Amino acid sequence: MRFRLAPTPAQEQALLEHCTHARYIWNLAVEQHQHWRPGRKNAPGYAEQSRQLTEARREFAWLAAGSQTVRQQALRDFAQAMAGFFAGTHRRPTWRKAGRHEGFRIVGQRGNHWDVRRLARKTGQVWIPKVGWVKFRWSRNVPDDAKSFRVNRDRAGRWHVAFAVIPPPINGPSTGEVVGIDRGVAVSAALSTGERLSVPGLRETEANRLRRLQRRLARAKLGSNRRAQIKTVIAQLKARETDRRKDWVEQASTALSRRYDVIRVEDLKIKSMVRSARGTLDAPGTNVRAKAGLNRSIHAAGWGLLVTRLEQKAPGRVEKVDPAYTSQSCHACGHCAAESRESQAVFRCRACGHTDHADVNAAKNIAAGRAVTARGALQPPGGAVNREPQPVLTPG
Repeated sequence: MRFRLAPTPAQEQALLEHCTHARYIWNLAVEQHQHWRPGRKNAPGYAEQSRQLTEARREFAWLAAGSQTVRQQALRDFAQAMAGFFAGTHRRPTWRKAGRHEGFRIVGQRGNHWDVRRLARKTGQVWIPKVGWVKFRWSRNVPDDAKSFRVNRDRAGRWHVAFAVIPPPINGPSTGEVVGIDRGVAVSAALSTGERLSVPGLRETEANRLRRLQRRLARAKLGSNRRAQIKTVIAQLKARETDRRKDWVEQASTALSRRYDVIRVEDLKIKSMVRSARGTLDAPGTNVRAKAGLNRSIHAAGWGLLVTRLEQKAPGRVEKVDPAYTSQSCHACGHCAAESRESQAVFRCRACGHTDHADVNAAKNIAAGRAVTARGALQPPGGAVNREPQPVLTPG
């Protein structure tokens, strides 16, 4: 649960100091583990790093002046990140950069290490060590079972506080309703019911302003104040676009979780789909700029975030279907032909003449839970192919 912080200028400086110390400790831990090589002594774990931090606080006054809770938690977060890396679920922790990774986490018993109180209908306060009571916008109630929170500053200069709370899942209508979702670029999410949902991006005037700012940024001198100001304005526009996409995903995922018992989506390998086409020096890629534009459109459509939020809000009710040939097969008769999809939006079956919106037709195939083989035969979820029995040929 995330809320918008409203710190005073003095509190903002204290928060930035916490971010600096947490990033410094994190980067030191990364450096220690990067020095490790096969045959050397194991890199220090959390217990050893914690003892080293205590010795460093005795030696350096600027490190001792900050919050010990922030620094200890940075080491715990790094230890957890390394555990995820060794388990194969996350990437190896990397360096954190000033201006991009501004944040820290507070863990402890509410009422002792931190606390929250409500001042007015839309205003609350959170107690942060070494900072004091910081106001935030009270948009919803903070659960009493929250045991930690994270404070971060985005690249647009906005401060947020996020309480670590797992919300309860959304119950379905218990009617057995099934919906299929086809994700695309022109239409962000097409439903098997015929609805077509699109992410609200930047308006035309905002997009034009963004292009002008990017041209100015290219001409600005590196390290100048003018360049920093332009980057801040660009970050604010980008943050506006991101907020709209996240808001759309939250509303769409909540509505789908409440309306349907089973939600079927394509099992897309998004990470591979948005891979760059640049190639290498020896084998350079082709149509690199066009592929880069397609990658940006896929990210802007929120494909991965939509499915992630659906799985979190409707656990056990989201099914992934093989996406092979779902956009080329007719939902009415099952005939599969690439020529049936005449354009991005028009689907006209070459066998039966069935006409539908191309994305909606694909969503209906997804809702049926069936893939299509390369030979054009429908394949149900069990894997059996719906083919007519063929006669057995015998010699003579």
